Amino acid sequence: MPQRSDIQWGAETNGQRLARLRKRRRWDQRKLATESGYSLSAVKKFEQGNRSLDRADVILRFVKALDCHPTEITGQPYAPPDSDPDGQAAAASVAAVRRVLMRHGRPAWPTEQEVSGIDLAGLRARVAQANAYRQRSALAKSGAVLPGLLRDLQVAADLCVGEERRLAFGLLASGYECAMQYLYKLGHTAAATLATERVVWCAEATEDPLRRLSSRWYDAGEFLSIGEHDEAGAIIDDALTELSSIRASRPEAVSLRGLFHLKASLNHARAADGKAAEMQLQKAQEQANRLGEDRNDFELQFGPTNTAIWSVTLPVEMGRGKDAVRRAEQVTASLPADYAPERRSHHWIDVGRAHFYNGQRDEALDAFLTAERMAPQATRMHAGVRETTRMMVHTQRRSSLVEFGLRLGVV
Repeated sequence: MPQRSDIQWGAETNGQRLARLRKRRRWDQRKLATESGYSLSAVKKFEQGNRSLDRADVILRFVKALDCHPTEITGQPYAPPDSDPDGQAAAASVAAVRRVLMRHGRPAWPTEQEVSGIDLAGLRARVAQANAYRQRSALAKSGAVLPGLLRDLQVAADLCVGEERRLAFGLLASGYECAMQYLYKLGHTAAATLATERVVWCAEATEDPLRRLSSRWYDAGEFLSIGEHDEAGAIIDDALTELSSIRASRPEAVSLRGLFHLKASLNHARAADGKAAEMQLQKAQEQANRLGEDRNDFELQFGPTNTAIWSVTLPVEMGRGKDAVRRAEQVTASLPADYAPERRSHHWIDVGRAHFYNGQRDEALDAFLTAERMAPQATRMHAGVRETTRMMVHTQRRSSLVEFGLRLGVV
């Protein structure tokens, strides 16, 4: 096991990237402090790596000031280290997935074999398998199946007519959702945005009002991720208004209504409006109680369990570690063992970040390791995990922490 003095710090920190972006604009630290609303002391600590630059709301304030993209600060996408062959396998298919996304809307020009092989029932089963990989965050397996699956779905959508065409586009939308999550987890945000656009277009072609609205949930997330809170809020408000005109007793409508309230709560949290965030969370909880069960409509998970997980996410997003840990104690105890590993791992990542904010470094590492066991690549590629782990390695000699940092590629 390498000693701390032997560790090579090759990767840039978020603070170093922030400093480089500031210098690109020929600003001094005082100018960045004025434009971002942070103190000069805070800017210095961020750039020197003495203060964690991992929270989305903090990053977005610098993004707005510097007119850059969040990934220019977070450094995504990350290259999996040699010590993570599964991560390298997951990343190997990114180019192939992006190529097939680029072909959306173009004539499929299928071969005779592809034409004769169109089988909607078979495609439905393959999409179900891809979604199972997605919920397990099995990124290497997702990357292996997505290029061929998306190609076959594009052929079916191009050639089918009538009701079969609508069904094909519904399956294609679901396939693109899998691609979007695969790319997003690996940090390829531009390609993930491309996939999101394809989801929206395909959902429109299904002529199903609820399917179309479900795609808007991802659309709102795109604007939220770059700090365009008003635009994200407008999409959410429009969706909730439209949902109010749909028969309220339909469980799919209840589920979507709750999901949009969750998205609204996150939007308010990142805009530093804690009161509004909690109000939207309460509205989501009301829909979850009304539903009374966990559902997976349109491959979007909603119900009491996911709402509980989000109740921990919100204080983490606002840097309220004590509130998040207090809530997590109840949520963790009631989290079903068979719930989607992707969501359970995200919960443990939030728990780890909350402990980090409280100065509880050992507890933070234990939570991250729990998340890694559930979803290895998704945890290792998570920007917040990487930034907080890097800072912890700076201040602790614990061997398991350094080993985790090596798997992430931050040491």
